[in-house]
Amino acid sequence: MSEQEPKFGKWRSFFWPIYTFELKKLLPMFFLFFFISYVYNILRTTKDAFILTAPHSGANAIPFLKVAGVVPMAILFMIIYAKLSNVLSKEKLFYVTVIPFLVFFVLFAFVLYPNKEMLHPTEFADWLQSYLPEGLNGLVANIRNWIYALLYIFSELWGSFILSLLFWGFANDITKVTEAKRFYALFGLGANLAQACASITNKIILRLDYSENMLVDHWQIKLYYIMGICTLSGIILMFIYRWITKNVLTDPVFYDQSERVHLKKDKPKMSLKDSFVFLARSPYVLCIAVLVLTYNISINLIEVTWKDQASKLFTDRAEYLDFSNTVNLILAITTIFMMIFVSSNLLRRFGWAFTAYVTPVAILVTGIGFFLFIIFKPNFEPWLITLGTTSLVVAVTFGSIQNIISKAAKYSLFDPTKEMAYIPLDQESKVKGKAAIDTVGARIGKATGSWIQLGLIGIFGSLGTVTPHIGVILLLIVLAWMWAIKKLDNTEFQPIEHPKAKGDKK
Repeated sequence: MSEQEPKFGKWRSFFWPIYTFELKKLLPMFFLFFFISYVYNILRTTKDAFILTAPHSGANAIPFLKVAGVVPMAILFMIIYAKLSNVLSKEKLFYVTVIPFLVFFVLFAFVLYPNKEMLHPTEFADWLQSYLPEGLNGLVANIRNWIYALLYIFSELWGSFILSLLFWGFANDITKVTEAKRFYALFGLGANLAQACASITNKIILRLDYSENMLVDHWQIKLYYIMGICTLSGIILMFIYRWITKNVLTDPVFYDQSERVHLKKDKPKMSLKDSFVFLARSPYVLCIAVLVLTYNISINLIEVTWKDQASKLFTDRAEYLDFSNTVNLILAITTIFMMIFVSSNLLRRFGWAFTAYVTPVAILVTGIGFFLFIIFKPNFEPWLITLGTTSLVVAVTFGSIQNIISKAAKYSLFDPTKEMAYIPLDQESKVKGKAAIDTVGARIGKATGSWIQLGLIGIFGSLGTVTPHIGVILLLIVLAWMWAIKKLDNTEFQPIEHPKAKGDKK
């Protein structure tokens, strides 16, 4: 097939822009991404349920986990990965990266959790908590419940390494440009389908009845199922990867090794310093980086506060996990709907800028509304009691709606408009810009949100007391986000005059 854009009919180009012969490559890649996303979404709700409902723990433990746990482990994993990439083939590197996660899943269910009472340093944590200030209670909670903290870290690293690094690195390496334009949208739908399936899976496991044997730790049995499913999914995705390697990458119709090597050499790997230097020299790319940075900070600030409220309402681990899976299921359905029916229509009818503004405006309106309700919820309590509910229930419901709206807007509107912002750039700026933004925008954005929360908790003592300050910071962050959109819109998709054209006008 040629590298020219394939031609389809109106409806087929909208719903299924795939040739029949391409299914040999598309379907295994789709299911590889599906199973990776499936495991990620099962772990995402499970890790939160354990941390938020652990003894003497709560949402205040999450910022400490991200900064003092996830970041150092991610650096360690990256160093090991870089060393192994120099001595192993790509195929062996994939297996060597996945297998430690599968080993941990088995160890957590069959060794660590059954012996948690013996392994958790409860007395040492009590001693620490008696001497350390209240602002460090989240850190002590992670030490106290280090087994659950380890589950949280490995779950986060699955998203960073298996989902982002392994899959997308593999996909970008073997997918042609004309294929990517059509395949990647389907991968996005597959990720949301995986999220829905993961939520349903967890709900089914939670509803299994163990009442016949009251001496059994019901959560231990649930973990056998949860971690067993994650391990089995990991084995399946390795078999899929093996099949692609043996049957797709050996087919010249789908993969040209010499072409891929050439493309790989053109893609730079930028250090943090190089990324900042590049962004400083390119105001336009810097604005794109601001989009990514501000999104990650804002969603982190809101989500931790929402989880704090949810953990107070759902103190039982099973109840919290069931609630989280319900939210994720609704989110998956909403995102799929918006991807199919909303995203392209907004872009076509109202243009890039209007569509780009939707996500920050949605996060600002729902986020500020959520924070204002948290701050003033005692004033609403008497009125809400007469309606048969409480301010905590309304706060959690409001936060859930906010989370669904903001993330659905991110997946269906923010991501497409962010990618479209690269269009006016030349090829070198596109490649280097993406590398710089992946290094600075996404990674620093996630860490910055946690650092802000840790700083405020250190000053004011607890997550509950810093809510007003987080609301003000959120306002400033989203305003910076909207400023970047305005700056990009001033040049976005404007015709770039050729130098000769300028000379002809003289």
